[in-house]
Amino acid sequence: MRALPVLVALFMVLAPIAGAVTAAPPASDPTVDAADAVNAFDAVDAVDADVQHLQPTDTVAQTGDGGDTSGDDTNGDEPAENDENDTDGESADDGSDANGEPEVTFRVLSTPPDADPRAGVHGHDANLGTSLGLEVGEVDAALETEAVVQRIEDAETTAERQRRILAAVNQVEQDEVSLHSRQISAVDAHAAGELSDRELLAELVAVAAVAREYDARLDVLDELAEGTEGFSSPSRLDELQVQLQVYEGPVRDRALATLRGETGGSEVHVESSGGALVLATIDESEGQYVREAFRNDRWDRGGGTISSEDAINATVASYPETTALREPDAFGAGAVQRITVSHEFGELRTFVSGGTDQVFVEYQRTDLETFPDYETVTTTEDGFNVTVDRSYPGGPVVVTVLDDEDGDPVTGVTVTKSVSGGDSEAIGATDGDGAVVTLSPTGTYRINVVDEPRVAVIDGLEPTELPRLVDDRVDEGSDEE
Repeated sequence: MRALPVLVALFMVLAPIAGAVTAAPPASDPTVDAADAVNAFDAVDAVDADVQHLQPTDTVAQTGDGGDTSGDDTNGDEPAENDENDTDGESADDGSDANGEPEVTFRVLSTPPDADPRAGVHGHDANLGTSLGLEVGEVDAALETEAVVQRIEDAETTAERQRRILAAVNQVEQDEVSLHSRQISAVDAHAAGELSDRELLAELVAVAAVAREYDARLDVLDELAEGTEGFSSPSRLDELQVQLQVYEGPVRDRALATLRGETGGSEVHVESSGGALVLATIDESEGQYVREAFRNDRWDRGGGTISSEDAINATVASYPETTALREPDAFGAGAVQRITVSHEFGELRTFVSGGTDQVFVEYQRTDLETFPDYETVTTTEDGFNVTVDRSYPGGPVVVTVLDDEDGDPVTGVTVTKSVSGGDSEAIGATDGDGAVVTLSPTGTYRINVVDEPRVAVIDGLEPTELPRLVDDRVDEGSDEE
């Protein structure tokens, strides 16, 4: 890998956001009329010369900072025992303090900490580009599966049937190698500025669709093997299935659903460096922040085997707060293990590599209402009380607008975002709770609340510090604060 890989962080809009993306979606979301949105931008521009751009006025301490290891021992290896003398009557494993506030930090896998970042904001419409290539790839893989099944079933002897099953598994193994090379090439091209964010996401979605078909083929081969006299599934089949799931992340799933018109569009945070990728989005239907990350430098594809126990230990050590007093579930064999941790705020899934004993893929789903890593900034202006719950680059940002006099939610007002002094772009309209959700930029940004002639502005907002994995920090080896 390059010593200082180039990182590109971009925001991709898969579709124009007609309504607010909400932490707790109401029965019907208010929409932003195109003309109203234009007027909103004009209003902001018109008052820019007169409105004092407010700096953050009331920063509230982060509910879980990146170095907090409360609930765990100093090494992050073992969770602390429940406090039987807890006076609030609640078990210490509920992840809350005496006031019911979450005490965990959701650490995240990201691009390497020593990367030299390059950041920007880019907007796209709903069209990722032609889906023809995606459809052709899926159809070809599906047809190949049918041909493989037919060939196995046509075998005249048991020995020949066994040989053909093994050959089919071996072919999928070779196909996985090709998918890995295809993904790395796309990520590296994007990081070098040779592939647009739109093109990268389209390529990643295509890779995911083909990987899913190969995964389904292995299920069929497993059934054929079990139905063959004196034969059982090859031992490497489970490992191969887990490896294919590396390419089937939850953000790609939503992008594919958007491409096929199954869901509405949403922002997608895209971040890349040499061999590393981060995707993030908001799943408005579930009220969740969704993130996936891939690090090729932490994956030893030629490495040795890793046990379920060692993979669980590696995950616990990397995410001590998230995994504290929870029971991870392991699945896999050989050189790759998949670990799933369900918790009260959502779900964490990791893929751990033999050879490095490190997490190299992360999938996270976190409920927006209980996301623990917000830092809050508030201001009161022009009759609005505006709260911005901000987080790290690519993380969720919740803007809540209340009436300054009675404290009631202000619904249906336009909220816009301006990044690094650029043009204001609509996030959406506030919902029944007065809230709208977006993704955090990587640089300084401004939030505008516009209900002509009233305008409230919070300028100079910065993303919070990224809560990196314990073993993925520049100051690795130093004591936790």
